[in-house]
Order: sequence, then C-alpha cells, then structure tokens
Amino acid sequence: MLKRLQGPSEAAGTSALGEDAAALALPNRAGPEAVGTAVSPPTGDTTNRKNMVLLIQLRWTAVIGQVATITFVDFWLGIALPLAAMGAVIGALVTLNIASMIWVRYRTEIGSRELLFALMFDVVALTLQLYLSGGAANPFTSLYLLQVTLGAVLLDARSSWSLVVLSCVSFGWLTISYHPLELPHHMDDPFSLHVAGMFVGFMLDAVLLVIFVTRINRNLRERDAHLAALRQHAAEQDHIVRMGLLASGAAHELGTPLASLSVILSDWRRMPALTAELEIADDLAEMEASLQRCKTIVTGILVSAGQARGEGSAPTTITAFLTALVEEWREARSVNCLQFRNAVGTDLTIVSDVTLKQAIFNVLDNALEVSRDWVELAVERDGDTLVLSVSDRGPGFPPEILAQLGRPYQSSKGRPGSGLGLFLVVNVIRKLGGVVTAQNHRKRGATIRLALPLATLAIGGHFDG
Repeated sequence: MLKRLQGPSEAAGTSALGEDAAALALPNRAGPEAVGTAVSPPTGDTTNRKNMVLLIQLRWTAVIGQVATITFVDFWLGIALPLAAMGAVIGALVTLNIASMIWVRYRTEIGSRELLFALMFDVVALTLQLYLSGGAANPFTSLYLLQVTLGAVLLDARSSWSLVVLSCVSFGWLTISYHPLELPHHMDDPFSLHVAGMFVGFMLDAVLLVIFVTRINRNLRERDAHLAALRQHAAEQDHIVRMGLLASGAAHELGTPLASLSVILSDWRRMPALTAELEIADDLAEMEASLQRCKTIVTGILVSAGQARGEGSAPTTITAFLTALVEEWREARSVNCLQFRNAVGTDLTIVSDVTLKQAIFNVLDNALEVSRDWVELAVERDGDTLVLSVSDRGPGFPPEILAQLGRPYQSSKGRPGSGLGLFLVVNVIRKLGGVVTAQNHRKRGATIRLALPLATLAIGGHFDG
C-alpha cells in the first residue's frame, strides 16, 4: 500500500482533491477529549505528582536508614544517643509521609512550591537528627548534598538556591550548636570510626542519587516528549486549518466558472448542429457529467467547511452505510476488484458523515493505485470499537513511512505536494476519537486499520451494546 495514502488519488473520475480538502474540516463530534485519546501522556502536573511520590519514597528510605543507623550505633557500638528526641523526629517523618500520601491522592494540582516545601522539610529533619548526634562532626552531613542535588533537578533556579541557602545555614548552625556524643572508653581510634561513617554516608549518597535522579529524569523526559507531541499536534492542526481555508476559498472561486460552463453546455445541447452528430452528443453528455462531478466536489468542500453542515449527515446503519459506500466507490472508479467483507455482527444505528466516507474513499483510492487487481475492505466489531481494514497486494510501506505514520509529506512518489493522503485520514479519524495503524504483510501487500469508537458514530453519542 505504498505509493498510497500519500496524496490525492489521480485515478480517472476520482475526487481526491475535493475529498481530501473536505476531510480537513470534520467537526469533532466526539468532543475535545476524544482528540487526545490517541495520546494520553503525562502533563506537567502529572510529572510533579510522580516526583512528589518519589520524594515520599525517598523519605521512607530515610526513615528506615535512620532507624537502622540509630540501632547500630546505640546498641552495637555502645554510643549513647538521645533516643526519645531522635525517635520523635522519625515519628514526625512518618506522620508527614502518611499525610503526604493522602494529600497527593486527592490533590488536583502539585506545583514546584510543594516540591520545594517537601525538600526543605527533609533538610530540617536531617538537621535535627545531626544536631542530636554530634552536629557538623557527624559523617552523615554529606547527605545534605542529596537534597541539594534533587532540588537542582526538580526545581527552578530561585527555589534551588533557596534550598542551597537553607542547607548551608543548617550546616553552619551545626558547627556551633549541637548535642555532643560521648564515645565509650574502649574506642581508641575515633578517627577511624569517623572515616567509616564518611564512607557509609558517601555510599548512601551515591546510591540514592543514581536511583532517584534516574527516575526523576525519566519523568522529565516523559513530560518533554509529551510537550513535543503537543507542539507537533498543534503544528498539524495549524497545517490542516490553512489547507482547509485554501480549499474553501478555491471552492468559492470555482463556483462562478463552473456555473458559466454549465450555461454554455446547456446552450450547446440545444444547438441542432451539435446534437445531430452522435459522437459530439456523447462528448457533450460526458462533459456535463464531469461538470456535475466538479460541482459535487465543490459542494462537498463547502459542506465540510461548515457552510452547509446539516447536508452531510443522516441516520443510517453500519451495514447500509458501508454497502452504499462500496457501491458508490465501485461505480465512480469503474472497477470490480474491491472485496467487501462484513463481520460486524448485529447491525447498529449510526450517523452517516460525508467526511468519514471521504476518508475511507481516500484509503481505498490509494490502495487501488498500487493494487489494481485486488483490494479488500473488511469491517468488524471489537467490543465498543468499529474496525475498518483496507488491504492490498502492493509493495507495502517502506520502514520510514511506518515509523512516521500520519506525518505530512511522507511519500515515495517524488511529486511536489504528495504525502498528504494518510496525514488527512489520520486527522479525520483522530477527530472522531479513533486511531489509524498500518502494517505490512509478510510476503506482499499491506493493511491500513481504522479503529473508531462506536459511541462517536452513534446517534446522540451512545449506542445499545
């Protein structure tokens, strides 16, 4: 199916230009949320929520680490610690974490300010524990760098510097005010104990930084990827709007010359000198049919542009809609190669929309362009989704087209302006809340799959399942 879905069809008698242009102005019957169903990536608020959850996990790690360290130092090394006061700080951390978990669950928005307050509280809690266990001489003062690093990754410059100032002030305060530790008499080399503590603190810093900064960066990359997708979507929508305006303007401009040609042909049909010749009479009939076809294309563009919207929709059923579509396509293209397979089961009432029909025509036209002897349209129901599959026996899609499915001007035809067919189809289906996928067959050919929520096609936006 390549060399298809990449531009307007050039088959004789087709109206791909009009159909593609008409597809540009499809109304979003599924509502604004339906457009985003193809991609539901994290927003900035979702990213902050994930990062707050990581800080809560880090705080649980700190609680477990503090309990283990206090137990080891007091009961194993025999260094007396103010257990009641240090236990109160741990209790405060546990209470904060439980409250934070409940708060995150019900909070609608989480911003950088909340992340800053969480990190500041962790700095204060670390400062209190260090104050109760030797002050600045405690080898675990290196854990301040963990909070500062997390702040530099998560926060803006102003908030990060606020955290740096708090950490420096806290460290400075610990040099002049702290609860001294009394080492047992059997410890002959306190410096070795200090070095061992520094090593443990360094190891904790390194491990926690790698674990949590890596996860935070993953959240930030997901957010950036989402923003890039939104920018791409906005650019595509702008492209569609500009093309729709161009098509609508062209339709208005073509109205006058088409009307003039219609009058001239009507006059010629009444001239005996012309109608007497059978061959000329046949040519005039063909010209009138082609002129009427052009008028239909122009009317379709204006209808889809919203200037006569009610004319394009009507209640019908899935089977009736697709059967009429297949017959119209066969008749307009004068081909019998299209195989229609209806496996939808129980018929459902839907709204017939001209732009949806034109999008399917576009897929069929481009399949026919590369597979003149056989094209298949299969329809089936997958739960609450209607699935339309168009298959052919053409050369298939090149890998670069499959990798950028739906991007404009992705084509192997090498013609200026080609590469819009699939772009338009993808946007039409996306407006209806559906998705478009493509795959190559193992030996030859390819399949385009259009998946549409039945709710967006049903009258009133709901159907009887």
